Amino acid sequence: MDDFLTLGLFWATLRAAAPLLLTALGGLISERSGVVNIGLEGLMLIGAFGAAIGSYYTGNALLGLAIGAGSALLLGLVHAFWCISLRGDQIVAGTAINILGLAIPAFLSQQLFGTAGRTPDAAKLFSFGSGIHLLVPVAFILVPIVWWYLSRTKSGLRMMAAGEDPRAAESVGIAVIRTRYVAVLAGSVLGGLGGACLAIGDLSFYTNDMTQGRGFIALAAVIFGNWTPVGTLIATLLFGGAQAIQIQAQAAGLPINTDLLLALPYLLTLIAITGLLRQSIPPAGLGRHAS
Repeated sequence: MDDFLTLGLFWATLRAAAPLLLTALGGLISERSGVVNIGLEGLMLIGAFGAAIGSYYTGNALLGLAIGAGSALLLGLVHAFWCISLRGDQIVAGTAINILGLAIPAFLSQQLFGTAGRTPDAAKLFSFGSGIHLLVPVAFILVPIVWWYLSRTKSGLRMMAAGEDPRAAESVGIAVIRTRYVAVLAGSVLGGLGGACLAIGDLSFYTNDMTQGRGFIALAAVIFGNWTPVGTLIATLLFGGAQAIQIQAQAAGLPINTDLLLALPYLLTLIAITGLLRQSIPPAGLGRHAS
């Protein structure tokens, strides 16, 4: 057991939690403004692909990171226009974003590289050791920043007001549509950074469906965390720890069923979504359109 519970498991937990935390914070901001965002998986995928090809063509991981964030921003703009301007069904819109996040990289990869499965190796983000790259500390630093923004700034409080009661917010002069656009686009950028974590942080390339459901786990972390930054942090550490334990247990050859280990993060996600561990209270105006 001492060989299992090592410092390596701690670092592995942080690495696994970072993409979940970035994406979950993006989902938190979007949903705090009142826009349901189940398209986090698609945003992660498009961000990962944009970061990989950006890093490949420029030879610079930071430029690749910017391109990945910009790619997610463009997809987020589609989502925002559909949900806010067209007043479309937000669940359907999020599903469409997930489909586009799968399809666009496969199509472009086929056109650019002649294969829909994998991009060539690209420059990786700088690592500080133990596989801790630039976006890992950034993800955790963002938690108090998002908390401070939502609870201590005028624009953050207006954003939460738009998510609690959009019509009441409009009646006191809050520009709900503009506020929601800002929230969805900011959340999309964070989702793209979460994808970039995988493509040029942990790896140096993009592969089809490389997120493997992490966008949905991030959404579950928002719910499990009761739509709060600190709660979301705790949830992502729990899910990241489950992924790290899965890898560590397999490497250590522990006598635990492999299928159970692989399913562990997703079992925790199901438990979080069904609310067995805590009673989550979403923003009252979540999913409601402004007048």
